[in-house]
Amino acid sequence: MTQANEPRPEDELVRARQRDRARIMAWLLGGLVFLLFLITLVKVGGGK
Repeated sequence: MTQANEPRPEDELVRARQRDRARIMAWLLGGLVFLLFLITLVKVGGGK
């Protein structure tokens, strides 16, 4: 029987997928913030 605090290999795969998904979501969110920032600069600057 495995210890309660010993991670199973399946758990490690799930955690790795969760980390990858979180990293992708962070990049997408950061890109959206950057895009909104650029749009705001163009609007405030009058597009000149």
